[in-house]
Amino acid sequence: MEMDLDFPIRTMSKGTLFDKVWDLHTVGTLPSGQTQLFIGLHLIHEVTSPQAFAMLRDRGLKVLFPERTVATVDHIVPTTNQARPFVDDLAEEMMQELEKNCAEHHIRFYNIGSGQQGIVHVIAPELGLTQPGMTVACGDSHTSTHGAFGAIAFGIGTSQVRDVLASQTLALAKLKVRRIEVNGSLKPGVYAKDVILHIIRTLGVKGGVGYAYEYAGTTFEQMSMEERMTVCNMSIEGGARCGYVNPDQVTYDYLKGREFAPKGEEWEKAIAWWESIRSDVDAEYDDIVVFDAADIPPTVTWGITPGQGVAINEPIPTPESLKEEDRQIAAEAYAYMGLQPGQLLQGTPIDVCFIGSCTNGRLSDLREAAKVAKGRRVAAGVKAFVVPGSERVKREAEAEGLDQIFIAAGFEWREPGCSMCLAMNPDKLEGRQISASASNRNFKGRQGSATGRTLLMSPAMVAAAAVTGHVTDVREFMN
Repeated sequence: MEMDLDFPIRTMSKGTLFDKVWDLHTVGTLPSGQTQLFIGLHLIHEVTSPQAFAMLRDRGLKVLFPERTVATVDHIVPTTNQARPFVDDLAEEMMQELEKNCAEHHIRFYNIGSGQQGIVHVIAPELGLTQPGMTVACGDSHTSTHGAFGAIAFGIGTSQVRDVLASQTLALAKLKVRRIEVNGSLKPGVYAKDVILHIIRTLGVKGGVGYAYEYAGTTFEQMSMEERMTVCNMSIEGGARCGYVNPDQVTYDYLKGREFAPKGEEWEKAIAWWESIRSDVDAEYDDIVVFDAADIPPTVTWGITPGQGVAINEPIPTPESLKEEDRQIAAEAYAYMGLQPGQLLQGTPIDVCFIGSCTNGRLSDLREAAKVAKGRRVAAGVKAFVVPGSERVKREAEAEGLDQIFIAAGFEWREPGCSMCLAMNPDKLEGRQISASASNRNFKGRQGSATGRTLLMSPAMVAAAAVTGHVTDVREFMN
């Protein structure tokens, strides 16, 4: 989707990582007041790129810097039978288009069976393609994931995919910068997914419009890279164009030795530069919001936006408890979801449980879900499945025996892909089914059925719902 702001925003931020990276990648200022921004890494997949390549072809243009573009397939790939040609004719057509375009323009392509295929926002970090100080763009809303590395990463629309292919630049209005500080240790049963759902619930789904979010504080300092990616991934759900964490030793330990990370003397030089782009201690922000980690509970969405969330033991809000501007969408959500104001979500029966997506399909996510699933069985009548975020995640999970834990518990163990996160593939809800999902969006029809219902939660909470058959507080499974 197109998310450009057509006029510059007046900002006061100074000395932040965002300001430094933006300035370093500025090619010029356009008559509109927008910045022409150089894009260091362009990620493409099979859904938003075919039309962009067709636009290039119509104009007789080539890809300007093919070495800065990397492709994979994720959205439309089936997670059961991946034999070619795909059963879905449109999916097969998209695959063939991407294969043809990558071959024609000499673009690095991680196809099924390459050992590195997977969700675009999973494979780029695990290959070391995503690095601090970069500008990253992809025709996918959740490109903000890459900000976990101290990169500035934007989701873009198809016409902008064309622009990056042709010029390696984007026309963008500079954003304001909001520092979101979370301090303290998370309580048992509270995960990175709960942190971002809590932030979005508090600030609103439009609260970040016009902003880049800088996530800071001792809670983020304690998080692994995969946890930081989960938080940055859903920045877009809070209205922010991008979200990032300043690079630190956790970042460097994750990147070291990866295929595209700097090596030898270049590694030390890279760290010195990465340290220099961190936000200054006296950096100025357009806004600062502070949270206490101890106040963040296991969180579940009840409505039709990621901002409609409650603590697992908290009732669904009543209209009178909401701000005036939130009451209309709440009324729509009550009706669509079939839930009542004041009702507890805990105990709500679940039909489908999905663990995966660019938000929660990494190895650490699967480990946490497996802890809950181990030695238990999926409840009768529940369909539960696990979709690794990449071929690498799948291999590593199988090496640890996580697949066997899930299979023994009655989960289906699938091939990598976006799967039921957005249902542009065979994995779809049917009718009024209700899903406990580790993904990122609970919009109407998002998971493949026009009347299907989605409850967003952490992977561990999804596993808890799977084995009980209803929305459950994961803390009940903890010693």
